Amino acid sequence: MVNMQIQEENERIIAIGHINEAIDQGNPEKTLETLLLPTAKLQDVRPVNARHYQDVLHHAKAQKCKDSQDESAVLWLDEIQKGISDANRNIKEAEILALGTSMINKSLEKGDSQPVLMILQSKFGLRVIPECAETYFKALSEAKKLKTKDSNESPWIKLVMKDMCDYYYNVETEEGTCVAPEGVVPKTSWLTGQEIQSIVGQVTADYNREQLWLANENLIVQLQARARGFLVRKNYEERKAYLQTQEPSAVKIQAFWKGYKQRKSYVDRLKVLQGNVAAIIKIQSWVKMWLTKRAYRKRLQYFKDHNEEIVKIQAFLRANKAREDYRTLIGAENPPLTVLRKFAYLLDQSDLDFQEELEVTRLREEVVTKIRSNQQLEKDLNLMDIKIGLLVKNRITLQDVVLHSKKLNKKSKSQLEEMVMVDKQGIKGLSKERRKKLEAYQHLFYLLQTNPTYLAKLIFQMPQNKSTKFMDTVIFTLYNYASNQREEYLLLKLFKTALKEEINSKVDQIQDIVTGNPTVIKMVVSFNRGARGQNTLRQLLAPVVKDIMDDKSLIINTSPVDVYKAWVNQLEMQTGEASKLPYDVTTEQALTHTEVVNKLESSIQSLRAVTDKVLTSIFSSLNLMPYGMRYIAKVLKSSLHEKFPDATEDELLKIVGNLLYYRYMNPAIVAPDGFDIIDMTAGGQIHPDQRRNLGSVAKVLQHAASNKLFEGESEHLSSMNTYLSQTYQKFRNFFQSACDVPEPEEKFNIDEYSDMVTLSKPIIYISIEEIINTHSLLLEHQDAIATEPNDLLNELLEGLGPVPDVESFLGEGAVDPNDPNRESTLNQLAKTEISLSLTSKYELREGEDQDLQSLMIKTKRLIVDVIRTQPGDMLLEILETPATAQQESEHLKIVEKRAILDSKTPEKMKHSQSIFEDGQLPIEQKKRKIQRNLRTLEQAGLVSSATKYQEIINEIAKDIRNQRRYRHHRKAELVKLQQTLNALNSKTAFYEEQINYYNTYIKTCLDNLTRKNSRRSIKLDGKDEVKGSKKMKHASLKYTAARLHEKGVILEIEDLQTNQFKNVMFDITPGEEVGDFEIKAKFLGVEMEKVQLHFQDLLQMQYEGVAVMKMFDKAKVNVNLLIFLLNKKFYGK
Repeated sequence: MVNMQIQEENERIIAIGHINEAIDQGNPEKTLETLLLPTAKLQDVRPVNARHYQDVLHHAKAQKCKDSQDESAVLWLDEIQKGISDANRNIKEAEILALGTSMINKSLEKGDSQPVLMILQSKFGLRVIPECAETYFKALSEAKKLKTKDSNESPWIKLVMKDMCDYYYNVETEEGTCVAPEGVVPKTSWLTGQEIQSIVGQVTADYNREQLWLANENLIVQLQARARGFLVRKNYEERKAYLQTQEPSAVKIQAFWKGYKQRKSYVDRLKVLQGNVAAIIKIQSWVKMWLTKRAYRKRLQYFKDHNEEIVKIQAFLRANKAREDYRTLIGAENPPLTVLRKFAYLLDQSDLDFQEELEVTRLREEVVTKIRSNQQLEKDLNLMDIKIGLLVKNRITLQDVVLHSKKLNKKSKSQLEEMVMVDKQGIKGLSKERRKKLEAYQHLFYLLQTNPTYLAKLIFQMPQNKSTKFMDTVIFTLYNYASNQREEYLLLKLFKTALKEEINSKVDQIQDIVTGNPTVIKMVVSFNRGARGQNTLRQLLAPVVKDIMDDKSLIINTSPVDVYKAWVNQLEMQTGEASKLPYDVTTEQALTHTEVVNKLESSIQSLRAVTDKVLTSIFSSLNLMPYGMRYIAKVLKSSLHEKFPDATEDELLKIVGNLLYYRYMNPAIVAPDGFDIIDMTAGGQIHPDQRRNLGSVAKVLQHAASNKLFEGESEHLSSMNTYLSQTYQKFRNFFQSACDVPEPEEKFNIDEYSDMVTLSKPIIYISIEEIINTHSLLLEHQDAIATEPNDLLNELLEGLGPVPDVESFLGEGAVDPNDPNRESTLNQLAKTEISLSLTSKYELREGEDQDLQSLMIKTKRLIVDVIRTQPGDMLLEILETPATAQQESEHLKIVEKRAILDSKTPEKMKHSQSIFEDGQLPIEQKKRKIQRNLRTLEQAGLVSSATKYQEIINEIAKDIRNQRRYRHHRKAELVKLQQTLNALNSKTAFYEEQINYYNTYIKTCLDNLTRKNSRRSIKLDGKDEVKGSKKMKHASLKYTAARLHEKGVILEIEDLQTNQFKNVMFDITPGEEVGDFEIKAKFLGVEMEKVQLHFQDLLQMQYEGVAVMKMFDKAKVNVNLLIFLLNKKFYGK
């Protein structure tokens, strides 16, 4: 079986080989013969198709050789079978296509369109559209008509199968063959199958396309529009680009053409006009007149309709121009003369200026007088406090109190009137000789006021007790309590000079400022606490202090012992039984109780909260702090740094903090009632709890400002140390900011020449006694304060001569020699206040040209007069150009107006005679004088003709700016003085309320005394004494230290044994004022030391619980027994 299969396979292979050989030979018959071999077992081999078999197989073998790139490749059985099948299928399809082609062409020849659609579907296999049947027939007919008919054509048609083999079909016999018949010419008048398919496909595609267009007509329209738009834009851009490239040529052509047309038109028009000149002129005149009238009426009506807007615009433009000119005046380095001329009128003094100056002078006089009156009232009230306190202790008689009360009432009612009236009868009531004396004193006090060196040295030449009184009276009086900017500026210069003098001469270590009591620091603090009645501390601290005092639930107690005692008392009150706890304990024992610790912690928390409020008020009110305090702090810091260059910033800031907080603010927090921080009624007092709360806050702030932690006895408050350190950093920044202030020259816009241009002379109000005392002190210390022989002060003092007494000062006959109260009258007259108009003895006199600054001032006044009436761009141009008659007339009006104004000016505000005479000169004489003055000033180097005297123009501009600032400052000073006067009146009212309170108390005492002892009578006029009473003798007491030691008054004396006490003698002498004592210590008869003692201070120490005090820095004295001794010896009956 296997052999048979193998044999069959071999035979088949042989047959395949024969087939391939026949194919290669190209003989169809041979190929057909091999294909029909039984061993090949090929199927469906048709002899009629032999030719086509040859073509298909030959093509397949050639393709295989090409693909495999092997010329010896042969076709295998399956490939041969596939070729036979493909050939049969091709012939079948060709037969169908030929039949269809024959049927279509016959239908076309017959003109029958009905079978065409069916033939196309069945024979051609085309997808045709029934709606296009007629279109198919029409297209095919038209195509057939185009075919040409050959006369020799046969009934055969030729088709191409698969684009490589021909097939012939006889349309008559319906016979087909692959072999071309001999001598046959195929039909050329019929349509071929390919043509039919192409035409039908084209018709179908056209139809489909048409339907697609119809379905998408809108999109097509849009597409067409876009395409057209694109084409149009493209054409436009191309045209535009072309025109741009040809623009020069086009412009030339256009210009040429326009020029030609214009010239032609112009020539034609010119001919017409030349022929009608007269008529044209007349028409033009009428038209112009009509147009002008119409435009004018229209413009006029427009202005009338918009009158308000026009006024506003004009005002805006003028204001803008004025502002621009003023900015040029104040901002330009060299302002032009034209701008200066516009603002020269500002240098004139108007009636309002004089009225304001007079009002400022009046208010300043009232303020200074009121301050002195209030100071005297305060002293008398303090003395009244002492007398009533002694009366309560029954140490003086009621008669003494009644006499002082009468004196006090008299002062309170008439003191101000007396001070005002005295001035009116002072200078004017003196003789001519005395007036010359007063003028000399005016020169002296002007020198002292403007040159702080003299007073700064004088302060430190006197003992401290005298210097304090001298500062409180003469110095503050000399500067009018800094009631205006000039005097505040000068007072600050004095403070600065004196402070530097004190630091350089008396401060050896930087801590001396803190541990000691520097004179200047004390003076600065005292002055800024309200010497002018303007208590800045009240604005700074009043709100927060009032909040602390009004908080009734606030109880701050940081003393463990006091908290412990209060807790024990509370327990006993709650239980009604005596506590078993001890009452007297130490701090450590008190802190062992939880309740005490809890209450203490609660107080600390409250203390922090309240302290934060005070800190916020202080830190946010830096601008409220007086400029003087801040400036002196700056001077203190810089002076200390200069003397102690190794000192750190922290050390310097602690000193600044000692001034700004400890000395200035701290006392006002501890005792707000004593510094007018709060309003108190007469007899009113601060509750102890309120005072303790304020004291606790002040203690914490004091530690924080000095960066001092709670240690030692205050160890129980150590929990606040972190808080203190944080607060110190805030204080440090605050102190640094406080020192950041400008210099007084910049702050007040004042320099050494300011007095030369001010309207009024500086005036002070000073008593005759103060003048005499100042004169006496200057002579006493003349060698120390004016060391140079040619010093101005020496010259002035030499001119004044010796110190006059009151009587010689007022003149003979001022006091009746036979007056029994002559001494009392003289003492009263010594307190007479007079006003001194301070002037410098060394001002420029007429004919003197040494003072170039004064010459500059005169020249500036003359220039202002000239440029106001004669305009010009340059000063030289104005000076060299003669004035017109109109300008002379305007200048004369100004001179006459000034003369009238000068006649109304108060005498003390008038300028010097030479300045007045210069102002009355004619304008041409003024010009000549200006030219002479300018040459003098140029020789001195103050001006230069090379700059066209721009220097003096700049000086005039500076005067105009300063005049504006001065007027502004004067208005501010008026408001400030009025506020000050109101504050002083309020203070006076408070003092009068206290006086009424004391009067009521004394009346009650008198009534009680009258009821208890009708045998004794008191007359309030002070002439009669209480019956049975003896006049108090103020003899001094003498005790040895041993005797006082026996009485327990003296406890010990350092460096002295008890057995030597007998060699020490104490003299106790009462002073002129009640409650003042002078105690002298003598050793073996030699006076060693003396001290001033105030009884009120002893009572205060007793009130504060101070049992022992030091005297002479050596002796320890029992305060209570000393009070007992003084009461017994001096105030006993």
